[in-house]
Amino acid sequence: MIAIVDYGVGNLFSLCSSLKMIGQEAVITSDFKTIENADKIILPGVGAFGDAIKKLKETGLDTVVVNEANKGKDIMGICLGMQLLFDKSYEYGEHTGLGLLKGEIVAMEGRLPKNLKIPHIGWNGLKFVSHSHLLSGIKENDCVYFVHSYYAVGCEDSLVATSEYGKDITAIVQKDNVMGCQFHPEKSGNVGLSILKAFCEGKK
Repeated sequence: MIAIVDYGVGNLFSLCSSLKMIGQEAVITSDFKTIENADKIILPGVGAFGDAIKKLKETGLDTVVVNEANKGKDIMGICLGMQLLFDKSYEYGEHTGLGLLKGEIVAMEGRLPKNLKIPHIGWNGLKFVSHSHLLSGIKENDCVYFVHSYYAVGCEDSLVATSEYGKDITAIVQKDNVMGCQFHPEKSGNVGLSILKAFCEGKK
């Protein structure tokens, strides 16, 4: 069973529907025991980093997620959920993240060519950087759907794939059992479903 962490942030039902489409049992939950008993965990998220990490901490779900990850359980962060896995974010101030991955979240503004629109919204191809079982069902340059204004830097030790948007933008990360997608696999058609399926089925 896949536990989708419900802390009041994220497009949970679309994600749950995508998982069921690939034959996975999924539950949207904020119950500690359900998350602890799950085979794998997905941490979704949309909106601002500060609000999201505050909600996680207020509910105690931050501790549950970190503890389960430290036990070796597979966890995937999606969009803002991926950003929360890192050490800190500079979105509207400075905020401490979950610290499961090395790196920081910074603004696109001031780092991208001025002719590019921010937020980055739309389909972009993936450039593979290192091996991950998440890539097993897709090809390089396959496109996925992004919606974001901030991105991860300083994450070379977990970088799996990038996407070009004026510069190489972190798209997929993985360090052992901790994984993340900056894009929305649940909105990325068959490519996204393949990535979710690879996550659910585990390493090959």
